[in-house]
Amino acid sequence: MVIRLDKNAYGKNAINLSKIIRHPDRHEIRQISVDVSLQGDFETAHTEGDNAAILPTDTMKNTVYALAKDRFVASIEDFGISLANHFLDNNPQVSEVKIGLTEYCWQRMQFNGVPDPHSFVNGGSEKHEAGIVQTRQGLILSAGIKDLLILKTTDSAFEGYIKDQYTTLKEAADRILSTSCDISWIYESVPGDPDRLYQEIRESLLQTFAAHKSLSVQHTLFAMGENILKGFSQVKEITFKMPNKHHILFNLQPFGMENNNEVFIATDEPYGYITGTVSRS
Repeated sequence: MVIRLDKNAYGKNAINLSKIIRHPDRHEIRQISVDVSLQGDFETAHTEGDNAAILPTDTMKNTVYALAKDRFVASIEDFGISLANHFLDNNPQVSEVKIGLTEYCWQRMQFNGVPDPHSFVNGGSEKHEAGIVQTRQGLILSAGIKDLLILKTTDSAFEGYIKDQYTTLKEAADRILSTSCDISWIYESVPGDPDRLYQEIRESLLQTFAAHKSLSVQHTLFAMGENILKGFSQVKEITFKMPNKHHILFNLQPFGMENNNEVFIATDEPYGYITGTVSRS
């Protein structure tokens, strides 16, 4: 019997970093979490306890902070690519570097319509994500949005589904549609301005959600993905995770009142969970 080590990796996760970018007239605050993972020739560390090829994960952490000083000056995608190149260039035993970045959104305060130069308010649950897979043969760049909570009060229906002996759900021609989205997309190549492109894709996703006459979450998922692929040639494919945040019409009849789609029970659990990837054929 031969026992062997198969695919393996190691790294450092949840490297939390805040960076102030100081302009002459204003500051920017960038708060991110970075995950680093390396694959390569690490077999002897597992089989013999020989750490000669192991870059300590504490060193990975320190590298992220040190490189942030001069290299984290624009998009998280650019910073992630810089990190991946550093680890690959300086470690010949490494064959693949994965960098995952999550940016927490801060919005600049405004007073009387004037942006404050150095004060910010938390942007809620939404986060900007980026992923880099760097090998010696090339790079794959992805980006996305995590915990994007969106809702529309009309133009949403759910009818014509299977009904069996256990079905109690009533058909709805006009309902609340709400979801907390995780959306990620893969770029064909590295864009020249990742921050600008990210904002344009985000805006297109929101516009499609708002305007689409939805017959189900699945129907809206495909419409959002279709519009991104039609509108942005830089995007290769896009993946959605769209849990349904249910708003159930409350029965006011016992109180002698009619509920004209006004009062709902907002419930987080249990919830429908819809996923899908949209790509070009």
